[in-house]
Amino acid sequence: MLIKTKVIVLSKLKYRDNDLIVKCFTSHRGVVSYLLRGVLNSKKGQSKIAYFQLLSQLQVEESYRENQSLQTIKDLRLDYSFTSLHTNILKSSIVMFLAEVLASVLREEEKNEQLYDYLETTFRWLDTKDEFSNFHLLFLLNLTKHLGFYPDTTDTNQMYFNLNNGLFESKKEDVYSISGENLTILKQLLGINFDALESIKLNSKQRQSFLAMLLLYFELHLGSFKKPKSLQIFNQVFN
Repeated sequence: MLIKTKVIVLSKLKYRDNDLIVKCFTSHRGVVSYLLRGVLNSKKGQSKIAYFQLLSQLQVEESYRENQSLQTIKDLRLDYSFTSLHTNILKSSIVMFLAEVLASVLREEEKNEQLYDYLETTFRWLDTKDEFSNFHLLFLLNLTKHLGFYPDTTDTNQMYFNLNNGLFESKKEDVYSISGENLTILKQLLGINFDALESIKLNSKQRQSFLAMLLLYFELHLGSFKKPKSLQIFNQVFN
């Protein structure tokens, strides 16, 4: 059965000598992995590989077979042509880091149009902007809405935020209760849109500290989540 769908590339992995396995988040069926046969062994295949850069947005026609873990692609084209996402070294570092996070946390093979729209829209926003140093922080925070553990904002005036239960609290309950600078940044980011990010001024140390807190938040709520291997390189580039 042939199915046309939009996809966002999350990861790619060499398979055997000449094949490639590409993991994508699709608009019609969540996470799908595709087997690209022989693409590493021909000029035609090499040109096809260029489409599968991390977080590329494509339109594909897949040859779908039920109960098959690896699907195949009959035809593809760009859905959106990025101008800076893969050429600007800072943006490409964000791409590498966030693609690794997404490949880790997105596992469901079910339709989620709201999440697809969120990914599509935010990465297109990043592609067009010159000021984006806090992008990854708001991106990850808002991603928790789609993953089911966005902070409860009913009582944000409290002095602590508990990473373990996602609640603002009046007193320090355990080691996962945060306060101070990270709490202030969290309150600043809650509910704002990406265009308002320029108003939040953070230095690299503050960003790294808040990012570490966010990744711990992910670990606490997603049992299988592990800190991305690209984190160290990412922090070095943004230092």
